[in-house]
Formats: sequence, C-alpha cells, structure tokens
Amino acid sequence: MTVDTSLPSHERPRERLLAHGAHVLTSPELLAIILRTGFKGCDAVSLARRLIEQFDGLRGLLSADAQALLAIPGLGAAKACELMAINELNRRSLEEGLKAGQALDQPLRVKHYCTAKLGHLSVEHCMALYLDSQFRLITTEEISRGTLTQASVYPREVIKSGLKHHAAALILAHNHPSGIAEPSEADLALTRHLKQALALVDIRLLDHLIVTGSGAVSLAERGLL
Repeated sequence: MTVDTSLPSHERPRERLLAHGAHVLTSPELLAIILRTGFKGCDAVSLARRLIEQFDGLRGLLSADAQALLAIPGLGAAKACELMAINELNRRSLEEGLKAGQALDQPLRVKHYCTAKLGHLSVEHCMALYLDSQFRLITTEEISRGTLTQASVYPREVIKSGLKHHAAALILAHNHPSGIAEPSEADLALTRHLKQALALVDIRLLDHLIVTGSGAVSLAERGLL
C-alpha cells in the first residue's frame, strides 16, 4: 500500500494495524490495505467504502465473481483476484478446521463453512459434507444445482459418493436464494427420503442445513431430522 504522507502516521491504516492490531481498523481501512491504491480522485479507503456499499456489505463483496468485480471502476484484474483469493482462503481455513476435529462438536463452524460456500449463490445448490466415523470432514461435493426455487437430489448418487469416500455419516446443505431460511415441505420430504435411503447402507444423515446469505438453519436442532 502506498503510504499517504499527507496524513499523520496515526491515521494511516497500515501503520495503525502494525502499531495496534487489525481489530482497531474499520472494515474500509482493512480492505484498503488489501487494495493498496485507489485511483485518481479516490484513495484506497474511499474505494473500499464504495465497494462495501455497492455490494451491500463485506459478505457480498468477498463472494462476488470476477465478472462483477471487473465491472467496477478502479478494480483491475489484480485487485479482483486478491478479493476472490481472500474468500477462498476463508473457506479453506474453515474446511481445515472441520477436517481436524469432529463436525458435531463444531456446529457453528459447520454453519459458517456452508454459508461461505453457498450463502452468496443466486441459484439453488445442494452439497453433501461426507464425514468419517469420527465425524471429521472427508470431503465436500456438490450433488445438485437447480433453479431459483428447487433442486433435484438423487439419493442413489449421494449413496454412491458416500460409499466411494467410505463415509460413515454426512451433512446435507442447500441454499435458499430467496433469503428465507425456513424449510419447505419439499425440503422436509427430501430429508426423510435421504435419511431412510442412507440408513440402508449404514450411513447416518446427521443434519440438513438451509443456508442463506445471513446464516444457516439446522433441521436437526429444530427436531425435524
């Protein structure tokens, strides 16, 4: 980041971060450190503030695709790549945690991971988190991609993948692009059907998460599994 010598050192984001820690900076200031520079008439902090406002918050910005980012004046390929890399690193960090420990002991981390993977999508996606006998994450696979209102999930394909990965259990997650996290009757029917099918091959369905941009709802926690 090019230092703006017109500002006193205590007002420069990078210097303040090094002196006091990242927690003292605002979101635009933290983002400005990543962006490093703005453009003529717009410094890095101002550009960061504009981006956060335009994408309705950090979540929207960091989950934006290349096309959306490159359409913004002042954002070239390098800055767009940096922003997308941050989001991917966040998802991988959450995934590492699930692989290292029991998913059942980390319900919030599971929700955060699924929200990071699915919450920003404008089309309904369904994925399965395959777990070993210790409920540690083996892998995550997309099992369906549907329209804005529904997705088709075929239990035989889920079972096939579960057996291939030697999974002992799985967690199902799908997003509601509408932003409404309440499970539909179709969601509940799918949950019951999949649970019964998996039981035939001794794979447990531990949970079904309904994901939106603001978080995830657990059917298990609601007693609906």
